[in-house]
Amino acid sequence: MINTIQKYLSLVKFSHTIFALPFAIIGFCLAIHSGTAGFNGFKLLMVLLCMVFARSAAMAFNRYIDRTFDAKNPRTAIREIPAGQISASSALMFTIFCSVSFVICSFLINKLCFALSPVALLVVLGYSYTKRFTPLCHLILGVGLALAPIGSYIALTERFDILPVLFGCVVLFWVSGFDIIYALQDEEFDRSNNLKSIPVFLGKKNALHLSEVLHFFAGAIVISGYFLGHFNWMYLLGAAIFVGLLVYQHTVVKPNDLSRVNLAFMTSNGIASVIFSVFVCADIFIL
Repeated sequence: MINTIQKYLSLVKFSHTIFALPFAIIGFCLAIHSGTAGFNGFKLLMVLLCMVFARSAAMAFNRYIDRTFDAKNPRTAIREIPAGQISASSALMFTIFCSVSFVICSFLINKLCFALSPVALLVVLGYSYTKRFTPLCHLILGVGLALAPIGSYIALTERFDILPVLFGCVVLFWVSGFDIIYALQDEEFDRSNNLKSIPVFLGKKNALHLSEVLHFFAGAIVISGYFLGHFNWMYLLGAAIFVGLLVYQHTVVKPNDLSRVNLAFMTSNGIASVIFSVFVCADIFIL
């Protein structure tokens, strides 16, 4: 049983939940701070479950859809489906289970979340197809994760607001930028198999430049959030660390040296997300 659970956790890269989950927490804290709703432990649990189920459905479906390509690619041939550790049909059933569970949790939150749940699933599941026809697939992934702070805010307030949308834009540009960096590893394979990506479309060097531009926008929006949200020094410190880590990952990845892509992708971005959320939430409730 434990071995099976570990295989499914690996299938969906559960550790990568660290990217968007802290921003969902920010959205929830912003909702409490808005004064329109108080803390609700049940809704917080449902928000966390929605995050886990939606992301797990998206990742499992991605592995299911891409299983043929994964088997051909030496970097991904060790993944659970091509390696024979999890069958394709089991991955598809897991996707369906997580999708249904996401909708149920959305229903238990409020009517607006339930009404928007099919839209969210369309985005996060549809991403897996986009690399077959557009190099903008990285932006679609960014849109999917950008729903985290917006959805968690709606969970408590049942309305849209500028600040959670602003943080959603941060996630959009931030995730799109680092996904381009991650895709550099497969530029040659994607090109030979007619798969679309920014590295294939622009080449490694220009793809890195576009990633820098996207991260510039992410940093600029983070800084603008300080003024728009009337935050204090703790937010500013968290923003400085977040922006600093964005800059750092562009110093360790070069077009001719991708040996530290995982350091840029997982380590720096995971730390950036967690630290930023801690400082933002502390600013909201302590200062």
